[in-house]
Amino acid sequence: MSSVDKSGTYKLGDRSVRRLGYGAMQLAGKGVFGPPKDHDAAIAVLREAAAQGVNHIDTSDFYGPHVTNRLIREALAPYPDDLVIVTKIGARRGDDASWLRAYSPKELEQAVHDNLRNLGLEVLDVVNLRLMFDVHGPAEGSIEAPLTALAELQRKGLVRHIGLSNVTRTQIAEGRRICDIVCVQNQYNLAHRDDDALIDDLARDGTAYVPFFPLGGFSPLQSSTLSGVAKRLGATPMQVALAWLLRRSPNILLIPGTSSVVHLRENLAAAELELSGDVLRELDGVAKAA
Repeated sequence: MSSVDKSGTYKLGDRSVRRLGYGAMQLAGKGVFGPPKDHDAAIAVLREAAAQGVNHIDTSDFYGPHVTNRLIREALAPYPDDLVIVTKIGARRGDDASWLRAYSPKELEQAVHDNLRNLGLEVLDVVNLRLMFDVHGPAEGSIEAPLTALAELQRKGLVRHIGLSNVTRTQIAEGRRICDIVCVQNQYNLAHRDDDALIDDLARDGTAYVPFFPLGGFSPLQSSTLSGVAKRLGATPMQVALAWLLRRSPNILLIPGTSSVVHLRENLAAAELELSGDVLRELDGVAKAA
């Protein structure tokens, strides 16, 4: 049994995926813009993820833009039957690498077709609508217009399932009145725990929760408690942070990203890490100290 197998599985739409997946964002250039520094290394990471049993890859055509999807296609097509590729729309990149809202029906339809073309697919497994009312975190605002446009693309057969990203409880409730929501993707990690109650509610509904920045993102997690636990367990702090997320709730699907095969293997090995009740209580204090 591989490390990834030991992470368990959970439902994502009408598919079952291993709870340790891979996020492709870091395969693009600096600032998630432009090509990778090492094209062959990026291809190697994707192929190693698949070889290790990863069957949930998270991406978007606005990474690069177009860079990560083309790399995924080059590395993995024709795709394994069990692979679920999740992408997101709702944003575009400016010439200066800025992140801009792209919510109009025309922009959303173009984004779906861009993802299909660059991934080499006829239908997208899961598309998350990435909300951009505030780039840095969830902010209130009606999602009826863009989500209705995305639901229409689903009815046309271009999209199988729909999720929401960077979203509030109010927006999830609004979204569920328009279409089925199979996953929620928000920032969440050992130190950033605003969604604790939401995760538990989604678990009761059987809805997947996919934390982005599970290791802190552009500001990596730094905690003396985390470092101390990792040293005692003979693991890296990042492995402990991922293992904690796997224990946090069964509906959490992880998509840690990296551009290094070595770091990829380290991340996937987190599924092998056992955390005792005492260690979990100690780690719970990281958020209180943050």
